[in-house]
Amino acid sequence: MGALEEAKKLVKVSPVKAEALLKEIIATKPGVNEEAMKEYELALMELGGLYRDARRTDELAELITTSRSVMSSFAKAKTAKIVRQLIDLFATIPDTLDIQISVTKSCIEWAISEKRSFLRQNLEARLVALYLQKQSYQEALVLINNLLRELKRLDDKMMLVEVQLLESRVYHALRNIAKSRASLTSARTSANAVYSPPLMQAGLDMQSGILHAEDKDYKTAFSYFIEALEGYSSQDETAKAVAALKYMLLCKIMLNLTDEVQQIFTGKLAIKYAGRDIEAMKAVAKAHSNRSLAEFEQALSDFNAELGMDPFIRSHFNALYDTLLEQNLVRVIEPFSRVEIEHVAKLVGLGTQQVEGKLSQMILDKVFSGVLDQGTGCLIVFDEVEKDKGYDAALETIEKLSTVVEVLYTNQASLLD
Repeated sequence: MGALEEAKKLVKVSPVKAEALLKEIIATKPGVNEEAMKEYELALMELGGLYRDARRTDELAELITTSRSVMSSFAKAKTAKIVRQLIDLFATIPDTLDIQISVTKSCIEWAISEKRSFLRQNLEARLVALYLQKQSYQEALVLINNLLRELKRLDDKMMLVEVQLLESRVYHALRNIAKSRASLTSARTSANAVYSPPLMQAGLDMQSGILHAEDKDYKTAFSYFIEALEGYSSQDETAKAVAALKYMLLCKIMLNLTDEVQQIFTGKLAIKYAGRDIEAMKAVAKAHSNRSLAEFEQALSDFNAELGMDPFIRSHFNALYDTLLEQNLVRVIEPFSRVEIEHVAKLVGLGTQQVEGKLSQMILDKVFSGVLDQGTGCLIVFDEVEKDKGYDAALETIEKLSTVVEVLYTNQASLLD
């Protein structure tokens, strides 16, 4: 272990010397000696970490490929663990999605040739997650369908939960909410039959929250996001914990609960995960509280990477923008019975065409009564006419009379029989 210890010390001081030492260690086949196998594994992971830190993706991919021949003599479970850990090293290197897919496919082919079914299934599930990231949804679904058939036959519940959860995410990305919900229900049913690790449970809670939010049930979604945040936080999954916290804040903003949003911002978890992501949500919450379209657009512009890159947040903020625009327009046109559309556009700080389109949509949605005069470029607002309750009463009476007539007709028909 002397050479390995020396290499570990040299990693920070002289990476080139450390690399040479580690290559020497892994060049020697460990055979069946337990200690030598352990040293080989540690040296392999150390060299992989060195390549990751230096962002040498090609060398890392080559290391995974060359080490497989030695790992053929390792126990299947240990091999699976090492291969997964080596592929995981790519995760922290940006813009490596294509090389991750390529390496994972290569490892799947090797697992098939070595008849290592458990490793192949694990790698195929990982490949589905990579396809999801790349937005290659059809390839992901083909893999999922094959995996589900196999896993149901083997009754591997743990793996089944993971694949069904991935299926739910793929269908959600395709905006097929019904199938996404069905897959999530299947995943939860499978999870009830086995022990679910905290990370898997947090993933299920996160997806449940997302689907409830799609149904505008933000209160229930919020409770699921709390569970997901606690799960990710306990496992030190910072990126996923920050996403769960952002979704929690999104739910409170959509529910118009400004005071509760501020409470979350001052809470220990918001302080723990403070950064640009939380600042972005804070800016949106402030804009929403002030009912200011200008502030909202400024927040989206300033924090485009934090808000625009997440499709879930982006879709809900589009709805929020529409709501804010409606509220602003209603407030602006309230004092008028007739007003130029151009004047309304100036007051809200938007283009005339955009405002005209939104006003026509609001009239069709019966947000207010009015008509757009295209000839003069004006909006004519009608006074709200109070609904005559007599009409509803008359319709109710007619409906009840219809029921009575039907009953009498049925009775008379039965007498004639």
